[in-house]
Amino acid sequence: MAELTIQIPDELAERLEPLRNRLPELLSQLVGTGNSSSASLAIATPNFQQLPQAYLEVLDFLVTCPTPQDILAFKVSPEAQDRLRSLLDKNREGALTESEVAELDAYEQLDHLMLLVKARVMSM
Repeated sequence: MAELTIQIPDELAERLEPLRNRLPELLSQLVGTGNSSSASLAIATPNFQQLPQAYLEVLDFLVTCPTPQDILAFKVSPEAQDRLRSLLDKNREGALTESEVAELDAYEQLDHLMLLVKARVMSM
């Protein structure tokens, strides 16, 4: 495996520290290889139609440069919450398709991200 050394601002290094073990995977996703062992570095154009609705809602919210108060008050739409409940119900029944498992994983990652963002706001 190749080793890559880059220089980044200290603040970014601090923010990336909790993700240290996942950086190869995340960088792979960023460059669109889909495989962390691939040498291809073609930057992928995101296909926003493939993202779960809640992801789009969070992205749309974050690009508005919300205030700390807005961040703390943020919730995804009732429709996105209903979809999550539906996925959780199907998961309990063991009836999720492969794409639904991926969607549920995305919701879990998004929830974790937003919890971190809200915790960060509260610590400031």
